[in-house]
Amino acid sequence: MVRLIWLVLAALPVFGQTIAVRGETVYTMTGAPISDGVVVITNGKIERVGPAAATPIPAGVRVLRAKVVTPGLVDAHATAGLSGALNQVHDQDQVERSAPVQPELRAIDAYNAKDPLIGWLRSFGVTTLHTGHGPGALISGQTMVVKTTGGSVEADTLRPAAMVAASLGELGRGEAGKSPGSRAKMIAMLRTEFLKAREYKPGARDLHLEALGQVLRGELPLLVTVNRANDILSAIRLGKEFGLKIVLDGAAEAPLVLAEIKASGYPVFVHPSMARPTGDAEALSLETASKLREAGIPVAIQSGFEGYVPKTRVILFEAALAAANGLTVEQALAAITIDAARLVGVEGRVGSLAVGKDGDVAMYDGDPFEYTTHCTGVVIEGRIVSDSTR
Repeated sequence: MVRLIWLVLAALPVFGQTIAVRGETVYTMTGAPISDGVVVITNGKIERVGPAAATPIPAGVRVLRAKVVTPGLVDAHATAGLSGALNQVHDQDQVERSAPVQPELRAIDAYNAKDPLIGWLRSFGVTTLHTGHGPGALISGQTMVVKTTGGSVEADTLRPAAMVAASLGELGRGEAGKSPGSRAKMIAMLRTEFLKAREYKPGARDLHLEALGQVLRGELPLLVTVNRANDILSAIRLGKEFGLKIVLDGAAEAPLVLAEIKASGYPVFVHPSMARPTGDAEALSLETASKLREAGIPVAIQSGFEGYVPKTRVILFEAALAAANGLTVEQALAAITIDAARLVGVEGRVGSLAVGKDGDVAMYDGDPFEYTTHCTGVVIEGRIVSDSTR
């Protein structure tokens, strides 16, 4: 009973409480890093941020200290909360294989806020996830954006519906003997479904066509997990035909079609730097993120879907590899903070340390991208959710 009460209280907003976070270096992601900086959080929101000499801390306020302070990290695409830590049938809800096209499946109906992986990611400074149905079906369902507070799904959700997840190439194929069995069939099926949705007239409700209608109207982007260059071009062609907002996901062979991606205007959630280079992703490179950035293509870094235990990667480490292979430290940090927040539609609340935004902060005892560095504390909306060294 005591634990239940604590969990309920932990999920509640912090009213009337002020804390301060002071760092030898504070990356606000709104400008140059601040030396000896302070972030003051009141009622769950950032009240002040700036150099310690010009940012007074109210008397009696608890002060957390760290060598490096960053905004809470934002994972651009994950399946954590649907793909659970146990790697057993009962906690693997990221893909429903009974049909190839199921855009009506809502992530919010499957997300487990208390799965151990949520706490694991939070302990490294990840405070926001864009998560939900993942690759493995032509259209697997919807995604959502949540905080990693670990309370209830209702309390933690920022966007209950963020995108509709699709897959092309090997990840979009049906199981043996089931459609779609080829790339041409995948695109034909998608075109057919969007044509049906275009002609759908509200009346007797059809959740399937309503969800696709949201994609057609631009209310929900189509998140397309795709790696081969020819499949990337097919996704761009489909988007152009139906006027879709598309986010390219994975994109291992993106460097082969940079001009086409740039011309499309579509952003990329680049593959995790340390993903396994197999199958359609055999061209995966540690330099993909930097090549996309250099080409002027909006990019964010994701943890993606991990098929092995513990079922998730950590974007902090993925960004570190990108920073060692072409991105600057600031660019890599932006790819897991403000740029990721912007691309998943929550930049008004998270992704940078700015007045009025949520008080989400990650603290480290050194350079966050050094493997010897530890995350020493995490704050979400002004509440200390982790104070152990990870």
